[in-house]
Amino acid sequence: MNFSVITPSYQSAVYLDRCVQSVLQQRDAGVALEYLVLDGGSDDGSLDLLSGYGRAIDRVVSEPDQGPADAINKGFALAGGDIIAWLNADDEYTPGALARVAEVMARHPEAPFCFGHCPIVDASGQEIRKGVTRVKRACYPVSSRFMFQCINYISQPAMFFRKSALENAGPLRLDLKAAWDYEFLLRLWRQGRGVPIPDPPLARFRWTPGSISGQHFRRQFDEEYQAAKADAGAFSLQTILHFGVKWGVIGMYALMTRDPS
Repeated sequence: MNFSVITPSYQSAVYLDRCVQSVLQQRDAGVALEYLVLDGGSDDGSLDLLSGYGRAIDRVVSEPDQGPADAINKGFALAGGDIIAWLNADDEYTPGALARVAEVMARHPEAPFCFGHCPIVDASGQEIRKGVTRVKRACYPVSSRFMFQCINYISQPAMFFRKSALENAGPLRLDLKAAWDYEFLLRLWRQGRGVPIPDPPLARFRWTPGSISGQHFRRQFDEEYQAAKADAGAFSLQTILHFGVKWGVIGMYALMTRDPS
């Protein structure tokens, strides 16, 4: 089972080295890995950093793009693996994560995708927002398409899907600012049940005030609601529940981002 991992990057040198190392070390567990980095034309030293890895990175493309979703779509077009994922330049995989994914996907050949735990960390790598992570974990035992239409409990860095599922679902939507991953996952769910992978975590998601989820969380949760509404139906129970979830989460995030001064 071969993997293709795509990293979209733009002006991300401060975290990029950690991300790249976390991907490449997956080969230590015997994983067959194709690694693609799609850079948006950085001038912050990212390309020098990437060049230092030589052929360990299978392909580096640096050219202007329309944002992360566009870069990831370019990576999709190049990817040749059986299992595909993308890992943003400020996130990291945990050791042995891909080997565990390979085992699960081999045991569940019918599953279009799988996902696992993913703690949230700050700029220094310390775990934060543990309450958010606990809420997501609480959804795993009842994981279903219905539940996912109600609330987004899957952390994108710890999500992996078959190339055949990608071909059926189609690329990421470029018109979405912050919820292209959730909308894409809704399309994956139409092909069958995603398999949750128990602890330990597969990845770490880095949250900073300057990240997309830090700057655009209100738009993110509105886009997620609109995507769920389109997928489940305007007057479905899922949409009604998601509407309540949307405002509850926005309120919680607003409190977490308040300046205590």
